[in-house]
Amino acid sequence: MKIHWGLLLLAACSTAEPIVPPPPGNADAAVVVLHEDAAAAPDAAARFDDAAAPADDAAMPPLTVLQPEAQRAGDPLLGYAALLDRGYVGCGVPDSAYRLAMGSAPMNVRLPGRNALNADLPYSQTRYVTSSTVTVVSANCLTCHGSMLDGRVVVGLGNASADFTGDQGQTADLVGLVLSRPDEIREWQKWSERVKTISPYIQMPIIGVNPADNLANALFAHRDPTTLSWSTTPLMEMPPTTVLPVDVPAWWLGKHKSSMFWVGSGRGDHARIMMTASTLCVDTVAEAEAIDAYFPDVRAFLMSLEPPAFPMPTDPVVAERGRMVFTANCSRCHGTYGAGRTYPNFLVSTDEVGTDALLAVGSSVYAARFVDWFNRSWYGGNARLEPKQGYIAPPLDGIWATAPYLHNGSVPTLAALLESSTRPAYWRRTYGTAMSDYDSAAVGWKHTVVDHGHADEPNASLRRTLYDTTLLGYGNAGHTFGDPLTSEERLAVIEYLKTL
Repeated sequence: MKIHWGLLLLAACSTAEPIVPPPPGNADAAVVVLHEDAAAAPDAAARFDDAAAPADDAAMPPLTVLQPEAQRAGDPLLGYAALLDRGYVGCGVPDSAYRLAMGSAPMNVRLPGRNALNADLPYSQTRYVTSSTVTVVSANCLTCHGSMLDGRVVVGLGNASADFTGDQGQTADLVGLVLSRPDEIREWQKWSERVKTISPYIQMPIIGVNPADNLANALFAHRDPTTLSWSTTPLMEMPPTTVLPVDVPAWWLGKHKSSMFWVGSGRGDHARIMMTASTLCVDTVAEAEAIDAYFPDVRAFLMSLEPPAFPMPTDPVVAERGRMVFTANCSRCHGTYGAGRTYPNFLVSTDEVGTDALLAVGSSVYAARFVDWFNRSWYGGNARLEPKQGYIAPPLDGIWATAPYLHNGSVPTLAALLESSTRPAYWRRTYGTAMSDYDSAAVGWKHTVVDHGHADEPNASLRRTLYDTTLLGYGNAGHTFGDPLTSEERLAVIEYLKTL
């Protein structure tokens, strides 16, 4: 049985040249530049909770401005090092077992500027020494927030090819078979227990969608909110094992946004919210505070990222026509770009946008008990969750690279996003990320439209690659704002969006 190390370490290995901002002392290495201001379940009842946290208002207005809040300053270069080299997850696979299974990573998946412990690892994994002096390897944030594109790794691009379809709890025990040192066995036991605890709550039916919100809730349920101590038995009701899909937003958008997450729920100190990856194995407030001390640096690094440029020629005349159409029809919610850019930070009600509402309305992700846990916990000391019944209209920088589209990744191309009648109900793609897999005209992933969904697909392997928009939470309706445009106008808007 193959072990998916990305899930077990909480990382997909790749064979591409990385695109990264410059590490400390190597500014000439930049390819993506620093920002100029930087220093299938049987029924619905089994899927979702009835106890979702209520919105602030009984009826959401069509557009709500989420005002910015003060954020802690940090050093982006220190943040780069911390993101890749420090042990904020808190546990992992003992290094002796990792080396036996994986060895050193190929040169083209290593990142520059990492410390000696991590120089031979792929971009999405980190090696560090635990408080018990055992060297372990764990996933880092790039497991979900770094992705292959055009033969290279783009740091900050959501991983739309991550595979969370397997039950990794079944394979966690295999790691222990190769260990003999008592201290390594103890570290493995801690890590293995956590992996097996969360595994039922992060299993997805389709490759490419992400279970991070449900993962966090499963971990919250096992922790005391005051002390952060781990309980082997849940301290409150666990989330459902059927998980709503989420497409991972690009990190470079964060510099423009006043909130975090698709429903704008992440408020207050963003660095504190970003470090909730630590809820896997960080078991004391003292440990959490030590990590919190450097996470403003991590946030500063994330805010310094810029999107990759569209790698093919664009037509400037058509793009300019598209800019004018975009300004007249789209900029109200998505902002304007270039000199004097604007971004309104609108949360759009589910009634207004019309997209699949389950993530924002009535899902277990924002059940009251999980929101309350966060807000009462140490994490809530300077941050808070405030879910609302709507979705953030995101900035569109680098949108060409962020397919598939909508909050659940249900639309494979921009062309389909702007003309809703062309969106396929059932489609699959190869999950390759080379430009040969990319549709530069429609802007998004090449895909095959099929005539059936999961219920009629007997092959389990094929089912994992089949996006079925009839599954609860996977709908592709809504955001029909491009439908009134002419075909020529839509093509012009697409040409303009390539330039952002």
